[in-house]
Amino acid sequence: MNIHEYQGKELLKQYGVTVLDGRVAWTPEEAEAAATKLSGPVYVVKSQIHAGGRGAGRFADDPNGKGGVRLARSPAEVRANAEAMIGHTLVTKQTGPAGKAVRRLYIEAGCDIARELYLSVLVDRATGFVTFVASTEGGMEIEEVAAKHPEKILRAAIDPASGISGFHGRKLAAGLGLTGKQASSFGKFVAAIYKAFLALDCAIIEINPLVVTGAGDVVALDAKVSFDDNALFRHPELEKLRDEGEEDPKELEAAKFELNYVALDGNIGCMVNGAGLAMSTMDIIKLYGMAPANFLDVGGSATKERVTAAFKIILSDPNVEGILVNIFGGIMRCDIIAEGVVSAARDVQLSVPLVVRLAGTNVELGKEILAKSGLPIVAADNLADAAEKIVKAVREAA
Repeated sequence: MNIHEYQGKELLKQYGVTVLDGRVAWTPEEAEAAATKLSGPVYVVKSQIHAGGRGAGRFADDPNGKGGVRLARSPAEVRANAEAMIGHTLVTKQTGPAGKAVRRLYIEAGCDIARELYLSVLVDRATGFVTFVASTEGGMEIEEVAAKHPEKILRAAIDPASGISGFHGRKLAAGLGLTGKQASSFGKFVAAIYKAFLALDCAIIEINPLVVTGAGDVVALDAKVSFDDNALFRHPELEKLRDEGEEDPKELEAAKFELNYVALDGNIGCMVNGAGLAMSTMDIIKLYGMAPANFLDVGGSATKERVTAAFKIILSDPNVEGILVNIFGGIMRCDIIAEGVVSAARDVQLSVPLVVRLAGTNVELGKEILAKSGLPIVAADNLADAAEKIVKAVREAA
C-alpha cells in the first residue's frame, strides 16, 4: 500500500527522521493559509499523487507550463499556483499519458540546499537482509543511475541477527563524501529510517532527494513510503491512510474478492491460478506477439463467485481484446473454474475471443461444462497452444 508524501513525512517524523515544516491543503484558500504559518521567504507547492517525477511532469491542460512541484515567494503566489494545480491532471513518466488528478497539495517551507543525495531502504530478496541503497546522484531516477553509473550506487546490508549499528551509517556517509557534522547528522538519519522501516512493516522507504543543507543538516526533501500489504492487519492506523482515489478501481474491486490483480497495459486479459503460472502465461503471450493486460491470480481455492468476479474485472478493462484462462487444477477444481467462466461470460455478454486451457483435477468435467455452454469458447490443449490461439483470435477479430 502506498501513501502520499505528506503522510509519509508525518509518520517518519515520529521516529526521529528530519523533515521540513509543511501543511496539506485541499483548496487554494487552504494553501495560502498554510503558507502564512510557515517560515518564508520561499515556499514549495507540491502535488500529492501516487507517482514519481512530479517536478518534471506537466499538466494535461498546460503541457508547456510548470510542473507538479513549484516554488513560490509569497502566500499569494502559493495560492495562484494552487489554483493552477488543484483539480487538474498531472502527467508524469510514472502516470502514463492518462495522468492523475491532483486533489491535494503539500505546502512546505523552503530550505538552503547544498547537496542532493539519494537514500532508500528495502528488503533485498537475494539476501533476505534489510538493505540501504544510497547514491550521490540525488533527484535522479535511481534506475537510470544504476544503468548508466553503477559505480555510484552504494549498499549497506543489515544482518537481522545483529541489527543496525553506527558502522552502517559511517560506511554510507564515507561513500557519499560526508564528513564532520554532515556525517553525524546522516548517521542519526539512517538509524531513524531503519527504526521506522521495521516498526511500520514497510516494503520500501525512499528519500529522493535527501538534502544536505548549508548548515550541515541532513533532511528528507521527499518521502515515498510503501507498506507490506501482508502486514497491514497489524496496523489498522495505516489502513486509514489509504487513498482509494489514487488506486486502480479494478484492483480495488479485486481486493474485495481476495484476488491478486495488477492492471498492465497490454490487450490480452489473463486469469490464472498460481503466481508462477501467471508469470509463465504472461511471458508466453509476449512470445507470441502480444502483451498481457493484467496479472490475475485467482488462488488455489477460489469459489465460483470469485472466478465470476475475476472474469468481470478483466472485462471491465476497455483495453482487453481477448481473454486467456489458464488453470492447473490441484486444490482448485477445473469444473469450478469452468462454471465461473460460463456464468461470467453469460452475465457480461462476452464480446471478445476467449481461450481456456484446463489441466488437473476434474479436467474432463470442466471441459464438458465449457463444451455444453453454447458459448464461443475455444479450448486449448497446452499453454503454447492456448497462447497461439488467443493471439490468432484477437488478430482475426481486429
